[in-house]
Amino acid sequence: MVEINNSILSLAITIIAVITSWSSTIVWANSEGDALYALRRSLYDPDNVLQSWDPNLVNPCTWFHITCNQDNQVTRVDLGNSNLSGHLVPDLGKLEHLQYLELYKNNIQGSIPVELGNLKSLISLDLYNNNLTGFIPHSLGKLKFLVFLRLNDNHLTGPIPRSLAGISSLKVVDVSNNDLCGTIPTSGSFEHIPLNNFGNNPRLEGPELQGLASYDTNC
Repeated sequence: MVEINNSILSLAITIIAVITSWSSTIVWANSEGDALYALRRSLYDPDNVLQSWDPNLVNPCTWFHITCNQDNQVTRVDLGNSNLSGHLVPDLGKLEHLQYLELYKNNIQGSIPVELGNLKSLISLDLYNNNLTGFIPHSLGKLKFLVFLRLNDNHLTGPIPRSLAGISSLKVVDVSNNDLCGTIPTSGSFEHIPLNNFGNNPRLEGPELQGLASYDTNC
């Protein structure tokens, strides 16, 4: 009788563990699906590339242009060159497992949400060739795994945040063809960034000199 009771208890514990794991996956999936659907609502999509983004599905891993890991957590959003217009949304900051955010070569307007600094797993942020305006958020300096940052060919203004120079993993930075101002960072991860990656910013000055950098000014 004791052995039977132990077997039942063991089975019950296993079932509870499975349900708990399944419930956690559903919560992640629903939260990420909500964030992505908020993006869909903010975009004009004349070619219907987002048609499969159905909020009634259990998770967004079956949507086109979305990649998930084995735990059904969103790791990639691939919407480059998709003829999209509209705005980015703060909800994107909820995609905490996202590694690649590819929205280049569209007609997206407005500012870069500061909430993108919450994407702690992000490796690549490609927003180039859009119509983005406003400042580059200082919060992007929190992206400690970021390798690629391409914001070129927009209408961004203000200084280059010095917080970005503290990202040791950063290998590629391109902010050319904007309207940035201040000086070009040369410390940290910016030490080996080619100067032409800062080109065609009419108010951006040359590389900062030791002790004379215009740190995070509004220029």
